[in-house]
Amino acid sequence: MKKVVFYTILVIFSSCKTSEENTENKPQKKQPNILWIVTEDISPTLSFYGDYTAKTPNLDKIAKEAVVYKNAFAVVGVCGPSRSSIITGMHPTSLGTMHMRTGKDVFSWGKRAYEKTSIQDLEENPVQQYAAVIPEQVKCFTEYLRADGYYCTNNQKTDYQFAAPITSWDENNGKAHWRNRPKNKPFFSVFNFGLTHESRLWKHQDSIQTVNPNKVSVPPYLPDNKDTRETIARHYSNVELMDAQVGEIIKQLKEDGLYDKTIIFFYSDHGGPLPRQKREILDSGLKVPLLVKGINGEKGENNALVSFVDLAPTILSLAGVKPPKYMEGKAFIGEFKSDDRTYVYGSSDRFDEFTDRIRSVRDKRFLYLKNYHPKLPKYKDVGYRKNIPMMAKFLELKKENKLTEQQQIWFQTKTSEELYDCKNDPYNLVNLAENKEYASTLKRMRTALIDFQKDKTDFGAIPESELIENMWPNFEQPKTAKITFNQKGKKVELKSTTKGASIAYIISEKSNQHFNYNSNWQLYTKPLQIDKGKYVYAKAERIGFKESETSSLEIK
Repeated sequence: MKKVVFYTILVIFSSCKTSEENTENKPQKKQPNILWIVTEDISPTLSFYGDYTAKTPNLDKIAKEAVVYKNAFAVVGVCGPSRSSIITGMHPTSLGTMHMRTGKDVFSWGKRAYEKTSIQDLEENPVQQYAAVIPEQVKCFTEYLRADGYYCTNNQKTDYQFAAPITSWDENNGKAHWRNRPKNKPFFSVFNFGLTHESRLWKHQDSIQTVNPNKVSVPPYLPDNKDTRETIARHYSNVELMDAQVGEIIKQLKEDGLYDKTIIFFYSDHGGPLPRQKREILDSGLKVPLLVKGINGEKGENNALVSFVDLAPTILSLAGVKPPKYMEGKAFIGEFKSDDRTYVYGSSDRFDEFTDRIRSVRDKRFLYLKNYHPKLPKYKDVGYRKNIPMMAKFLELKKENKLTEQQQIWFQTKTSEELYDCKNDPYNLVNLAENKEYASTLKRMRTALIDFQKDKTDFGAIPESELIENMWPNFEQPKTAKITFNQKGKKVELKSTTKGASIAYIISEKSNQHFNYNSNWQLYTKPLQIDKGKYVYAKAERIGFKESETSSLEIK
């Protein structure tokens, strides 16, 4: 296949206005504080969605003062590709981040080691670890917030399929907190809670279980037995542990007198952790809880379709920053709110050692799936998932032909298309694609996918080994060009010849200093005014590239 070229539009951050600049000719705009509370691997199985199994008093209190979104969807049923869409406002298939997982850039920054693996793509070519090189105009949306005066913190998970650029956060570590911001500076703070992650189904197996296994509901696609019930009860118990962490963050916000001055988002990075939930492109894998507590008193339920690609432009919209045109997401609240969506879209590609390609379209009632490799089974025997305590019994029952018809569906060979009525079939068990009564709906949803794919590259159509060769020729990570300085008196301009690179800098009174990722790096947006006798240290990084070495200049 021919090589793919990333067609790009260069974003020049010097055109972004900081909050300081905005005050020169007009009154400073009011910028709200924004807090994200992010959990992992949860479907909308919470009390404010009608499931009262887990006791979540802290989330319940927030929900009573918030807008609860009833139709919110991740774009992929796993964290890495999903989080790449959240931080960029783009679909993973438009970035080249759709395969789970590309490298080890999961937490914080600085952990940038890439190794050979035993994984193969569909053409049986080797797939090695890499950081995805995404189109050069695409930035982490937090850079736009920082350019507009926000203090941005992330505690602690990134997992974007690429290393978080040093320009993306003011703080990005386990101690990151809005409390560390300069006085009177608005903040955007993220707290990631891992207590509900799939892995906690076995890592917490010996912990106290606060939910009675005999009182949980078992979805019809899972066998109803002791093992299943114990696993489900463990998940709900983990949800209760997570709720306590939410309560601690809210307590801190109130202690600081910021609760009524902060917009609060709560969501999960994708659907639930159980078999036939995580990694699936069905509602069980993509439908998520989402609530937003504003500062204007609005509350209740909202049935609008929301996709994770909408989160980035929405936060910018709330901050009064116009979202860049390249973003595929739509702001669903704020100054730059768009019209409501008709459809949301999902994708499914490589999950660990198993590769496939499926695309989905969802409206408020129907779910359509296009299977590009229908001869492959629905079930993927992912080794990581087999750590779930109930999986051994589940697979044993399959081997013994003791599963019900609904439970067997997961292990069948796919058809080229699937269509589900999510209103009457919430578990997505009855494929209506060949039902003539739904022919017009099938055609409409199929056309919606075709229209979505027009005029854009779906990088999932390219064998992953070839995609890596395009991003990292000869499997060598490209490197960002180092900073050059252009000084005119006290005014210093910083440049990197790498298109799409962002620049970070530190001004110091000392020479020959060494800085790490957690040093006080500032985002460069315009030429700097620096007094004589001081030093400027700077480095550049384009997403997916190695960062440049640090350059320095003494102001004389």
